[in-house]
Amino acid sequence: MNKHDGQQDQGGDGAQVSTGATSEAGGAPDAAIPELVIISGMSGAGRSTAAKCLEDLGWFVVDNLPPALIPTMVELGARSQGNVARIAVVVDVRGRRFFDNLRESLADLDTRGVTRRIVFLESSDDALVRRFESVRRPHPLQGDGRIVDGIATERQLLRELRGDADLVIDTSGLNVHELRAKMDAQFAGEEEPELRATVMSFGFKYGLPVDADLVVDMRFLPNPHWVPELRQYTGLNEEVSAYVFNQPGAKEFLDRYAELLRLVQTGYRREGKRYVTIAVGCTGGKHRSVAMSEKLAARLAAEGVETVVVHRDMGRE
Repeated sequence: MNKHDGQQDQGGDGAQVSTGATSEAGGAPDAAIPELVIISGMSGAGRSTAAKCLEDLGWFVVDNLPPALIPTMVELGARSQGNVARIAVVVDVRGRRFFDNLRESLADLDTRGVTRRIVFLESSDDALVRRFESVRRPHPLQGDGRIVDGIATERQLLRELRGDADLVIDTSGLNVHELRAKMDAQFAGEEEPELRATVMSFGFKYGLPVDADLVVDMRFLPNPHWVPELRQYTGLNEEVSAYVFNQPGAKEFLDRYAELLRLVQTGYRREGKRYVTIAVGCTGGKHRSVAMSEKLAARLAAEGVETVVVHRDMGRE
């Protein structure tokens, strides 16, 4: 994983909310609204690890708080005189009524002007089955069925929430330490950038990244795999990168896609979206996609976007 730029996160956005308490002047004083992160996602995908990471970073973490109580928790944080500036809530959606309560709470927070973000932990069915089998525990929603039945039910319940998420992290191929590193990259530090981007190279033959917001295909370029002197190298190699960008259309694609991303960035910022994952694919995720991801990430970083580069499938061959 490479990182372009060093900006990081900070708590609080300076917004104000009336707590209902009376000041010495006779009016209702304003209190800073805590920054709020809601952690959700698939059972077994790493919600507890993500929450623990935020707790270690100084966040006030509440596990399995009923969604109807989230606005109350934010209000209590606002009355803490700055002692609770950042709150993370882990929600475990296990029923339609539960989800409806969460949706109502989110709408309430929006009307209060609360800065809130949703982090969704995703994982493939195969990875989730392996995790449940390794700890010999049933899925909380499988009932009398199989683990895969519980996973399917939960995935259906969470579809809308996943679509609303500000940050989706696919933990299928991550261990605990790698997940913590991803959370640290997004939430550690003191300054919050306007937009963060993850540029991920991947191989189509290994499947699409499930957490991608945008996907582009580099298979329109000649494959360095068929050049014997380049086959053993990756897109990080200067000779491979030069070969890729000397092909017709490569530089033009980079220029035009970077221009398109500038337009997308403006829209994301306007809509309050802070995270974007751009997936760049080729056949095996070794040459073309890696070279293009590096150049694209450098363009984004040069424009002030904090950018992390991940080469998902490099080295799998």
